[in-house]
Amino acid sequence: PNSCFREAIFEAQLYIFFIESRIPRSFTKLIVFCRVEMLIHLCALALLMTSEAFYFPGVAPTEYKKNEELSIKGVKITSIKTQLPYEYYSMPYCKVDTDKVRYSPENLGEILRGDRIVNTPYKIKVLQETICSKLCDQKLTKEQVKIIIDRVEMRYMVSMLLDNLPVAMAFVNVETKALQYDVGFPIGFEDNGNIYLNNHLDFTIRYHEVEDSTGEKLYRIVGFLVVSKSYASESLKSVEQPKGSLENCAIDERIAPKPLEIDSEPTISFTYGVTWEKSDLAWASRWDTYLKMSNVEIHWFAICNSIAIVLFLSGILALVLIRTLRRDIAKYNDDSDELDEALEETGWKLIHGDVFRPPQFNTILTAFLGSGLQIMCMVCIILVFAMFGMLSPASRGALMTAAIVLFMFMGLIAGYHAARMYRTMKGSHWKKAAVLTASIYPGTVFGIGFFINFFIWGRHSSGAIPFSTLLSLLCMWFGISLPLVLCGFYFGYRKQPYDIPVRTNQIPRQVPDQVWYLKPVYSALLAGILPFGAVFVELYFLLSAFWQNQFYYLFGFLFIVFIILVIACSEVAMVLTYFQLCGENYHWWWKSFHFAGSCAYYIFAYSVIYFFNTLDITEFTPSLMYFGYTFLMVFGFWLLTGTMGFYSTFFFIRKIYAAVKQD
Repeated sequence: PNSCFREAIFEAQLYIFFIESRIPRSFTKLIVFCRVEMLIHLCALALLMTSEAFYFPGVAPTEYKKNEELSIKGVKITSIKTQLPYEYYSMPYCKVDTDKVRYSPENLGEILRGDRIVNTPYKIKVLQETICSKLCDQKLTKEQVKIIIDRVEMRYMVSMLLDNLPVAMAFVNVETKALQYDVGFPIGFEDNGNIYLNNHLDFTIRYHEVEDSTGEKLYRIVGFLVVSKSYASESLKSVEQPKGSLENCAIDERIAPKPLEIDSEPTISFTYGVTWEKSDLAWASRWDTYLKMSNVEIHWFAICNSIAIVLFLSGILALVLIRTLRRDIAKYNDDSDELDEALEETGWKLIHGDVFRPPQFNTILTAFLGSGLQIMCMVCIILVFAMFGMLSPASRGALMTAAIVLFMFMGLIAGYHAARMYRTMKGSHWKKAAVLTASIYPGTVFGIGFFINFFIWGRHSSGAIPFSTLLSLLCMWFGISLPLVLCGFYFGYRKQPYDIPVRTNQIPRQVPDQVWYLKPVYSALLAGILPFGAVFVELYFLLSAFWQNQFYYLFGFLFIVFIILVIACSEVAMVLTYFQLCGENYHWWWKSFHFAGSCAYYIFAYSVIYFFNTLDITEFTPSLMYFGYTFLMVFGFWLLTGTMGFYSTFFFIRKIYAAVKQD
């Protein structure tokens, strides 16, 4: 990382030197902007190099006394092959009494994730160990045996909680030989074509010892590990349970486990053991076990490399743009008569009377811009809060809940600015534009999500959104987001439109034939490369976190990548729009949106490659879920990046046309 940092500083110095040496003194503000931009980049990079991500794993630790009873809760069972979670008790595990089954209250994010947190019959007391405690004997039906075999073949994992800490399974990485941890434990395993059910769990609970003000010892849970095993029921022997002990059985490991057979109705004994280990790990750092699961060095190198490449390419783009603009503005402001004939034949000044001509379908463009602004505001706030640890993995479902709530309330800001742009584009039906702005992205998400939800319902998965939750989301949409967008439009449309430095002619000019690289297909391929190069590494980690049940917590990296993405999209849109104006094509409104948003096409292509090369999904419903949710992600990203490019291009065009003398 230090060598990457030095390389970035060297390239930044070259970047500033080349630009300042070619900028006239009249562009003092631009020089200051370049210096500030580089300062932001370098400070952010230095912060990342010298510090690690931090977070607040919880509000306050829960402290337990010796022999105090703890509660293990079941969350769900999940599989990276099917992407369909199921409730914990969808498996024939031992249950508490029917009248004692308690589902924990869940936030919106947990419900959408498919979590259904419920109590289990495991009895655990602080510092009390047991080698074998029997839960129950379960007589399995043929249908239950078939379900277990199918889910073992699909590699389902069981998720459980103790003190809000997920159970983890330790394993040795084959490539690095390092000890790593995976969340959950497998339902069973396959050996020589036979399926075995893991019916014994060995829990290892790590604790940190503290003292209260009176000197009494208290204990905090800092680790929750498990080893799952399969034993034959014949290997289990009952023993006399000592008073105050949890141990009531013994296992003869010499007897081999029995595989499950189709059309059989075996009786399975479920048992567990508990071991307590003292740890020096502080309670605030207990999530390190789960968050340090990947090769961090590769992540560091990839991020540093992306920053260096994007800074270098951004410098080249800015250099070309500024040098060309300086020459053009000098020519157009020259009073010499010798240039009149040349300027009458070519140049972007010739279309000054058409460049701000309102675009076609300005209502739809306004809706896209408003939705993009709404997403942008939500993403910025989410990243800032997540960087400071307020949306850490310990706060289950908090990230998704915050994203939905913020998106709803950002409708006021989006409506206000979209209305001003709509009025600038000479729009007259502001109510129609407001309703379309408030509906186009949430409506797409709700429609596709509702369609996919039917298939998930058909599989009886806990990932299916309950009908009551769907009604709640509809109420938030129509009761919060829509009124706020309408309110923002009402005030924004009554504000003055953005100042236009030139008058628009009554008769539009004819647009000449364009060069090949400004045609829609080629321009999309050219424009999307640079922004995609800034995000593709982080995109891999995000996709892995979402589809492979991994934790993502490096929001500092993500924030830096987001800043680079904003700069890259803005510069690409401005440069290609400038080339288009030089070709006397004044239809830049939609083109600027298209130029910056073309990065989304690369992301969709990358997602397709990720699906076939990385994931092991074979069934129809999981495939439908993947491509449906990927489309929603790509559509939102297209709106976000397109809005960035449009607004940067709009203010860029205003600036350059205000800098030349008009006839």
